[in-house]
Amino acid sequence: MASADYVIVGAGINGLVAAAMLGKKGRKVLLLEQADRVGGCLRSEEITAPGFVHDVMATTLVLFLTSPAYGAIGKDLEARGFQVAHSDLPTGVLRHDGSHLLFSRDRARNVAAFEACAKGDGEAFAKDMERMGADAPFLFALLGGQLWSRQMAMTIAREAWKRGPRTLAAWFGEALAPARHYLESTYASEAIHALWAPWGLHCGLNPESAYSAQMVKLIAFAVELAGCPVAVGGGKTLLSAFEKLIGDQGGEIRCGADVERIETDGAGRGRFVRLVSGDRIEASQGVVCSMTPNQLYGRLLKDHASAAEAIKSLKRYRYGKGNMQVHYALNAPPRWKSGPDLGKVALLHVTSGLDGVSRAANECERGLLPAEPTICLGQPTALDPSRAPDGRAILWLQLPEAPRQLKGDAKGKIATPADGRWTEMVREAYADRVEALFARHIENFQELVIARRAYSPADLESLNVNLVGGDPYGGYCGLDQFFLWRPFASSVNHKTPVPGVYHIGASTHPGPGLGAGSGFLLASALR
Repeated sequence: MASADYVIVGAGINGLVAAAMLGKKGRKVLLLEQADRVGGCLRSEEITAPGFVHDVMATTLVLFLTSPAYGAIGKDLEARGFQVAHSDLPTGVLRHDGSHLLFSRDRARNVAAFEACAKGDGEAFAKDMERMGADAPFLFALLGGQLWSRQMAMTIAREAWKRGPRTLAAWFGEALAPARHYLESTYASEAIHALWAPWGLHCGLNPESAYSAQMVKLIAFAVELAGCPVAVGGGKTLLSAFEKLIGDQGGEIRCGADVERIETDGAGRGRFVRLVSGDRIEASQGVVCSMTPNQLYGRLLKDHASAAEAIKSLKRYRYGKGNMQVHYALNAPPRWKSGPDLGKVALLHVTSGLDGVSRAANECERGLLPAEPTICLGQPTALDPSRAPDGRAILWLQLPEAPRQLKGDAKGKIATPADGRWTEMVREAYADRVEALFARHIENFQELVIARRAYSPADLESLNVNLVGGDPYGGYCGLDQFFLWRPFASSVNHKTPVPGVYHIGASTHPGPGLGAGSGFLLASALR
């Protein structure tokens, strides 16, 4: 029987970070992955044509580069071949009428651009970012710390002493505001509303969701600071660096290792992992599971009496909107009709504006294919030409408003199946709709296209069992299922009801994203 100090089940970004950090502490780690490769939502492949390297799902690494995890192991990864590429124009918005607003990594340039949109908007942005800079230590402590801990209690107590209890309470109240109210009350320019409204979707939130304003401000701060970088050569180079690091530390990674259940010792502590193959592995210190609650409690711990309440909670756990991905191989970089600077933007949102984002998100949540979806369009080859043959390019599209289950089409043009499932016909028809929205802004787009590859929410779930209905965020990110209440109201940090079994991943605090917060927090706490 094989053995390790810690067995980690699930080799997404959180599992990889936990394995690397525990290995750095001298612990023997065995990382088990059901799929044929590590990475979870980090996956790079030549899916359109030979020589065109696409990040099939996640691509932007700003949250990873600004994370405590990167601070701890970043140099180790760089020494093993990981590099990033940047653009001075990390994001922007292109509206359907051809107007656009670009956002740079230069504060003075951004202030001037916003001021040109509407008098006073540049000054408002500067003041907001100054406040974010001042609040950053406290905010990052809340978002990246163990919520149920003496350290967190002391952090809040110190802040209350510094600000005063009433002022701190007001700060929390303001932090719960929706993005719509924040944008409309802070900026006069609809172009600025359109620039920031889509970013809440990347946190699993709509413009009307509680605390979406705080997340939008946080994203603006982070993107201005660190841009929207991509891995040189694709996300696979980051994964390769992790594999080398874990191996150099004496750890082991097994892919194609499907875990069937977790077994306890005589004291009721999770100590053994049983694979579908019949192999049994001992974990002398603990079992760390990076997965959704339905995988952990509905499968691995389903026979444990101590997990009975958590298993009941599965019925109330909600998943959010699905995602859809569309990728293009092009025989030349796109020539944007609204100006060459658009071709330098790392992540460009295509939308009519704040109301357009809100409308599409609402249609999606009602099970409808949005009539005008919000398009997040990445241009990786503008940052990293190595992703495509010389002179050619790729486009990376993410559609964050794709229904998990289909009830119809908001435009009334695409017939959806009675069983609500995505089909190839629906996927390609919807991809055609998306293409029509952005392609009209590019000169002779059809002449550029070598190949297109689309992934529906169902396709994404088939690639990663944790993307339930194509939800990339591990579950709905609304206030009632976040912070202290993620994944369940009874959750305490990353412990489970079974001693020695720990839960990390997007479904746990501090939530989704490539920042690997839960993997870092747990590995920091374990001995």
